[in-house]
Amino acid sequence: MPGRTRENLVGFNTIVVKEITRVLRIWIQTLVPPAITMTLYFIIFGSLIGSRIGTMDGFDYMQFIAPGLIMMSVITNSYGNVVSSFFGAKFGKHVEEMLVSPMPNSVILLGHIAGGVARGLLVGMVVTVIALFFTDELKVTHPLVTLSVVFLTAVVFSLGGFINAVYAKKFDDISIVPTFILTPLTYLGGVFYSISLLPNFWQNVSLANPILYMVNAFRYGFLGVSDIPIGRAYFIIGIFIAGLYSLSLYLLNKGVGIRD
Repeated sequence: MPGRTRENLVGFNTIVVKEITRVLRIWIQTLVPPAITMTLYFIIFGSLIGSRIGTMDGFDYMQFIAPGLIMMSVITNSYGNVVSSFFGAKFGKHVEEMLVSPMPNSVILLGHIAGGVARGLLVGMVVTVIALFFTDELKVTHPLVTLSVVFLTAVVFSLGGFINAVYAKKFDDISIVPTFILTPLTYLGGVFYSISLLPNFWQNVSLANPILYMVNAFRYGFLGVSDIPIGRAYFIIGIFIAGLYSLSLYLLNKGVGIRD
């Protein structure tokens, strides 16, 4: 048993190192674009439009949107890393080498998820540094909430990226979900506004958006304010992790999209 555990750990570490090496090797594609994109968001929405909006929930508008923009970068990059990496493994046929190895499918899954989390957090740190150039003050009010929420959110969207990669049959398929589902949900997830500004009907509609809970919990970690209860946010995130992990492992065990 200890020998098998050691073998699994070696396999897990190998996948994680491969994923992180891939991110760092092509850093011009993985780190620079989100840094440029978020800089433009800070300039346009924060400096230009934010100066006209004034305050939001008692904070300068730039301070208010900074946690949301950081979370947006974590979401898109953790998702994008896993969907592109695993689909690339399918397309290149070397995913079969992992499947016939002694590694359990759970280790293969966790290795790719860890790679997605690593990229998401790395990009999140880059965007946080950028935010410091645009905000007068960006302090962390609740460090444990901030770190746990950003980590768990990266896990959620890494799992989502894995499922997208499993079902994708061509490169175009890996952009459908980010374009038509992920991006709209992110923009409507309270990144740029408080849902308290919306009419009651649209506030209730917004509560069906899981990204709203993640963004608000992360903002609570920074600023100490949130539109939703923090306990509910953790519950929603936990439900998504459990559900997406179970589905991902089921698809991998069945060979869906791999043995077809």
